[in-house]
Amino acid sequence: MPIFAAAVAPTRAELIDHLVRTRIAGDVATPRENNLSHYRKLANGDRHYWLGLELGDRWADEQDVLAVMAERCGVVDDPDHRSGQDTIDPEMTVGALDRAAAELRKAAEGQRRVLFATGHPGALLDMHGALARALRVAGCEIVRVPLGTYADEGVIVQFGGVATYERGASLWHTHSPEPMTQTLNALQLAGEALPELVVADHGWAGCAGQRGIDTVGFADCNDPALFLGEAEDTLEVTVPLDDHVADPRFYEPMTAYLLTAAGLTGATGLA
Repeated sequence: MPIFAAAVAPTRAELIDHLVRTRIAGDVATPRENNLSHYRKLANGDRHYWLGLELGDRWADEQDVLAVMAERCGVVDDPDHRSGQDTIDPEMTVGALDRAAAELRKAAEGQRRVLFATGHPGALLDMHGALARALRVAGCEIVRVPLGTYADEGVIVQFGGVATYERGASLWHTHSPEPMTQTLNALQLAGEALPELVVADHGWAGCAGQRGIDTVGFADCNDPALFLGEAEDTLEVTVPLDDHVADPRFYEPMTAYLLTAAGLTGATGLA
């Protein structure tokens, strides 16, 4: 059975086992065909797949994109593997979590101004919320989005300090960078300082990194842009994971591991 106990962080080996069993990593649900299609569209200049980054023509070769995804996410590196199962290397996931923890620790030590946001509210909202609570207790200022910030015919709302996109009284899954663009613009218009660190996913993360803000991103194997951003040092860290598995509670052990690695267990009551 998967681990659900958020109060105790798993060991590295236990977390890797959990990631594989829940398919957050290992043999993931996203098929190879979908991955390659997204890599091709990014390479062909489809900005929907750039996630707010400005990639120019630097990644116009699909094989270069695949090479980075194999190196940083753990997808199959064989260009002749065109269909069927694809993978995320759980060792790479945990390695990236360790690097993300270092960024959270640095934010806590400096009591930095941090913005959390998600384009995957159905899966990652609780994870981002737990991180936001821990950093708030550690003395960080968690950025509040100015009221009435609109984007893409919807509005930016926050739950537990996490910004997300609402439209038609529902929280939406979105890849668009526009919510982050409008959030940062609204902060500037209100005379408020921009965040010193953004922890986010999808276009929220890509846009923040492109604006020069230190950014920790979370990304699936069919969302190559954030991994390219990390390769170009536009993002500090991109954590590879399936970003929408069956139950949001499956991310709880990963969250506990991340908080413990960041030295934030005292802020959350983790033992």
